[in-house]
Amino acid sequence: MIRAVLCCLALLLPAAAGAETAPVPAGAFAFTFTVTLPAAPAQVWAAATGNVLPWWDHSMSGDPHAMVIEPRPGGLFLETFDASGDGVAHAVVTYARRPQMLRMEGPLGLAGHAIHMVTTWTLAPGAAPGTTDFTVEVHAAGEVHEGWPDVVEATWRHFIDERLRAYLEGRLAR
Repeated sequence: MIRAVLCCLALLLPAAAGAETAPVPAGAFAFTFTVTLPAAPAQVWAAATGNVLPWWDHSMSGDPHAMVIEPRPGGLFLETFDASGDGVAHAVVTYARRPQMLRMEGPLGLAGHAIHMVTTWTLAPGAAPGTTDFTVEVHAAGEVHEGWPDVVEATWRHFIDERLRAYLEGRLAR
């Protein structure tokens, strides 16, 4: 038995000898922020899930056919490249409670890297009538390059405080 294992390992050595390895920076980061949006939680939920193409302006394809967040456990944050159905699953929804909380696990724009990212959206009625306090909480661990935490947070702030806000205010085409 030991001889068989050693023979198998010996077969792997030539492949391993030609393999290129590079160090990968490991780490973790987390952040939380809250913005107040100008609509009730149910309206914000409806705009933030389902078809998000009108306000989500980052994609892998550059010109996606569709961008959808399916707000149910097991649902996908899915970008479809074209009518053929080719695309990418950016994240999997692991928790959904309409219109209060959505949790997704996936690398989003960091696809192709060894990173595990959990993103949670929490929606609560704002202090003023007809507003929503929208909280974004992100926890990530794995391959983390210098500057990534700031870029990820700035990107989420852009999506929620700039793009989703503009969509809710009618400043983006529906």
